[in-house]
Amino acid sequence: MNRYLLGAALAAAFALTAPAQAQSAAYGIDPTHTFVTFEVSHFGTSTARGRFDKKDGSIQFDRAGKTGKLDITIDMASINTGVAPFDKHLQSADFFNVAVHPTARFVADGFTFDGDKVTRINGSLTLLGKTGPVVLTASRFNCYDNPFFKRQVCGGDFETTIKRSQWGMVYGLPGIPDDVKLTVQAEAIKQ
Repeated sequence: MNRYLLGAALAAAFALTAPAQAQSAAYGIDPTHTFVTFEVSHFGTSTARGRFDKKDGSIQFDRAGKTGKLDITIDMASINTGVAPFDKHLQSADFFNVAVHPTARFVADGFTFDGDKVTRINGSLTLLGKTGPVVLTASRFNCYDNPFFKRQVCGGDFETTIKRSQWGMVYGLPGIPDDVKLTVQAEAIKQ
């Protein structure tokens, strides 16, 4: 075997045995399967719940390389508790001050994995003009080939509890507690 043929054979064998390069893929938020909800105790008697109906964002995700980036913007005027007067009060300067701060934004690049499953996302939430750290913990995560989109979809349920006063939302304290549970149900479609 001549040395050029031997070199080509060795190069081909190395290429077949070398680990695959990790590649990040772009995913777009599926608004029909992505919801941001909150719950807070209402004066110790019941739980007030609501969601934000309009959100947009993107994800860069590399499952093999165990990395990711996330950028989600929430339209704060889209708050929906099922009670229109309550929604108006939450949109006011007492709470979300939508006239001055129409959006909230969560940006993250700290993804933690267990095997190929995302278990935690570290990022920052900008709300009411202030930015603070937030850690979302995954209660489930999965990727699958969606039969309708004919593309991969990844998503899960993520939770955290924040102190609303950290962002300057102090109306009603302490009768309305500082702790607010956030749940993010998210699915994103590979682009």
